Amino acid sequence: MPRGARLDAPGTLHHVMVRGIEAGRIIIDDVDRESFVSRIAAVASRTGTHIYAWALMTNHVHLLLKSGPAGLPDFMRKLLTGYSITYNKRHQRHGHLFQNRYKSIVCEEEPYLRKLVAYIHLNPLRAGLVGSLDELSHYQWCGHAALMRHTTHEWQELDYVLGYFGQTEDSARKAYLNFIHDQLKLGKQHELTGGGLIRSAGGWFEVFSMRQRGERQFSDERILGGGDFVKALLDEAEPKEQAFLPISSRMAKAQEELESRCGMAGISLESLQSGSRRVRCSIVRKELALRFVLELGLSFAETARLIGISASGVNQIVRRMK
Repeated sequence: MPRGARLDAPGTLHHVMVRGIEAGRIIIDDVDRESFVSRIAAVASRTGTHIYAWALMTNHVHLLLKSGPAGLPDFMRKLLTGYSITYNKRHQRHGHLFQNRYKSIVCEEEPYLRKLVAYIHLNPLRAGLVGSLDELSHYQWCGHAALMRHTTHEWQELDYVLGYFGQTEDSARKAYLNFIHDQLKLGKQHELTGGGLIRSAGGWFEVFSMRQRGERQFSDERILGGGDFVKALLDEAEPKEQAFLPISSRMAKAQEELESRCGMAGISLESLQSGSRRVRCSIVRKELALRFVLELGLSFAETARLIGISASGVNQIVRRMK
């Protein structure tokens, strides 16, 4: 199944993750880091892109940005192509530097901007590039140092971010630092690196609770946000984007995952769908039932037809998960 087209319009908030090809390094030393940061500055200025948070790692980069008039692809193409040329020439290498397709998640701003800023800025600390929050405050290859006024980047939207934490700069900075402390205690928060129903709702248990209450929400793997936000975004998208809203797209994704998972488990699709009680079939069936119902938002009946048991059997699997 082809990957979904990107959702974008001027002023859309994106969490962008760029990784090196085959998990390889994209940054070797401070010269590379300075090159990448300088290019962010230049391209953001030329394209009218607003940068709220960023962190340079060794084999990947995080950016939280709001796309400019030409959209996200224009910004990313100019950023990555220019850096790749410079990097390859300096390190005497050839070929692709980045994975062919960077990951971008459209984010609902009001509930997620603060959390995403903290998540992105804590990456160097969690990866061991710095040893403490105090070191992070002086780490110049992450947007946190600029928010702490220990470095300056004219292209980083400090006032906009601090405005989410307080009315004056001093009070906002203190509130931001307290928020960073609290977010560090919560762990990695993987829900902030993707979209879909489970991530937007805050976990499988919340999705299960919604299903128990008879609530259904629009969801999309490319969007981190509530059902109303997802629906409004997709309603505004081009007609080609609308194709990703109906159940047909989720069923196609489920079918792809079904075939892939059976292949990984060494069982045939026919065995699974015929109701085989082999242990391996049962394990795969339970995994897929939870995935299809709680994350893709399929009904019990739709899931049952895919994995070869009754709708009540799917219901029981989901209930046991609780």
